[in-house]
Amino acid sequence: DLADLRRLGKWSAGELGAGLLLVNPLHAALPGLPQTASPYFPSSRRFRNPLYLRVEEVPGVAEVAETAELAAAGRALTTSDRRIDRDEVYRLKMAALEAAWERWPGDRLFDAYRRGQGETLEDYGAFCALTEEYGRSWEQWPAEYRHPDSPHVTEYRRRNARRAGFHMWLQWLLDVQLRKAAAEIPLVQDLAIGVDPAGADAWLWQDVVVGEMSVGAPADEFNTKGQDWGLPPFDPWKLRAAGYGPFIQTMRAAMRHAGGMRLDHVMGLFRLFWVPRGASPTEGTYVRYPSADLLNIVALESHRNGAYVVGEDLGTVEDEVRRELAARDVLSYRLLWFEREPPERWPEKALAAVTTHDLPTVAGLWTGTDLEAQRKLDMEPNEEGTAATRDHLGGVAGASDETSAEDLALSAYGALARTPCLLITGTLDDAVGVEERPNMPGTTDEWPNWSIALPCTLEELEQDPRPARLAAVLRREPH
Repeated sequence: DLADLRRLGKWSAGELGAGLLLVNPLHAALPGLPQTASPYFPSSRRFRNPLYLRVEEVPGVAEVAETAELAAAGRALTTSDRRIDRDEVYRLKMAALEAAWERWPGDRLFDAYRRGQGETLEDYGAFCALTEEYGRSWEQWPAEYRHPDSPHVTEYRRRNARRAGFHMWLQWLLDVQLRKAAAEIPLVQDLAIGVDPAGADAWLWQDVVVGEMSVGAPADEFNTKGQDWGLPPFDPWKLRAAGYGPFIQTMRAAMRHAGGMRLDHVMGLFRLFWVPRGASPTEGTYVRYPSADLLNIVALESHRNGAYVVGEDLGTVEDEVRRELAARDVLSYRLLWFEREPPERWPEKALAAVTTHDLPTVAGLWTGTDLEAQRKLDMEPNEEGTAATRDHLGGVAGASDETSAEDLALSAYGALARTPCLLITGTLDDAVGVEERPNMPGTTDEWPNWSIALPCTLEELEQDPRPARLAAVLRREPH
């Protein structure tokens, strides 16, 4: 939760010397069950997921009689399995939060937050209440509620102000706790490339979203079948006609309480790979966007919020894209997995990393367990490409087949530290030798995507010598 993030940030900055903490998207999922595991398939990119609340720090929770029992049941979940049970976490947390809301006396700070967020927050609260009453696909709601501008929605908001208010209150609590976490270390927020077609943003902005299409990627070296992410794209010209309002709101939300922002699939500012709903990614095509306008908005919001921007420019990238990003000081994203030039030759205006959540961990690649998992899942892995990447990793790290995964990770990150890139990052997975990757692109239920906890608690992590060793090889003198 966000209190854990606060503690992790304090420890990372104070004990390890970290200067940033890059987190997965904290975007809101659809309310109710089941809870979506992937933070890259959000209901809204403007609001955050109540699962991240530290319930014990919520005003009024201490007076709720059931709190101790609910908290004990929640803590028991962390000892039974590494598989995260979001649905059970949601049931427990919502029970405590709803009980606290019933005792809520009001607060002028909440009132000020509500006024500051304006219609955007009111719409979101109404959407959550409607979803709870009529189901988790707004396209299946009664016709009078399917468009946010309907007078029936206005009347519904009036009649259900208390329940809508609960969801707005949760967003205020998240904002308060996130601000406290950000005070410990500069957070780099992650912005997903799109939203759930059944979610709040798709409902509110349905007039500028193309619901018959979804965003994806063509086949490449690491995913030979291509990808369909199920995220409906903005219509570029309807977005422009709307004065880019939805895009501006999204940028501002992503940079709130942030030292930086990572733009997932930054090529989407230039073009997106559209796949017709129900079709194969092989039937998709690229659609262009007014990139100059979108980049200028990103630059303006970056300046206003004092947050730098990292563009995730991995995969199929046109030369023009990197030139335009560099011209605006949007940092590139460079991975040891992909770069064949030694780290010393990487560009200065970049964030350097070994891997990402969608790719193998160091231990998974080196031991072969990641490749074996792909075979078992019938993923048709690129075995030749995987072998070449493993050889490349061993060459950069100066390793032999007898080198342990832990020693290899230290050598690989030591090589990364020699890069001139402005930012360098290490993963907690690599710090403690995790073999499973967090997310396996191209799978749904076949792999526990975004549901594999670290093999240790935060308290154990702080006492584990391995993160300190990794931090030591990453540490550079200021320049």
